[in-house]
Amino acid sequence: MNDMELLRELAQETPLPAPAELAGARARLVAAITADPAAGRLTAGPETALDQPGPSNGPAGPLRPPVPAPVRDAVLLMYGGAVGTAIQLIIALFYIGDIGAYHLTVGTHSLTTAQLVHLRPVIVTLVIFYALVVIALWLWLARAVGRGRNWARILSTVLFGAATLELAGLHSAGQVFWAVLPWLTGLAAVLQLWRPASSAFFRSARALRSRPPSQISGP
Repeated sequence: MNDMELLRELAQETPLPAPAELAGARARLVAAITADPAAGRLTAGPETALDQPGPSNGPAGPLRPPVPAPVRDAVLLMYGGAVGTAIQLIIALFYIGDIGAYHLTVGTHSLTTAQLVHLRPVIVTLVIFYALVVIALWLWLARAVGRGRNWARILSTVLFGAATLELAGLHSAGQVFWAVLPWLTGLAAVLQLWRPASSAFFRSARALRSRPPSQISGP
């Protein structure tokens, strides 16, 4: 006898419950659910509880005060200063081939045309290095100012003062014109950084950084 024949024989020998017994079992189940409604619900297991969304207990990012319009304008001006310096570098490299036509001095000594041609690689390297440093300073200070770093505002003001002294020491009209454009950009940025709304922003950012992380994190 195979398995199928055995199952068929067992099914024939097992008596089916009478309709009255089914009705009685159904009535007892209805009565139990009516007496205790919780019995008819499915109990959530640990997996179900873990899948339910709940409030996050992890720390959120540190809160920052909103950046006011003057600070945003100053940041844009600083980015503009970086772009302007890059344009000046490109122009300088374009005209550097005629370096013999320029009258450069080292201290009180004027360089001759032969000296300028001989020192041309060094001069080109110094021009590129200086421009890249200035561009990096523009971008670095713009990022720090936008994050509410008061030292960046102070450093920007100091650098602007140094640029003002350098501009006052120039005598050639070409040199003054070359230096006055970034100077005007720096002037506009510094004026924006010291407006009352900007000062309040830097104070708020410093106060938030001085508080413990548990007080500056979201729920």
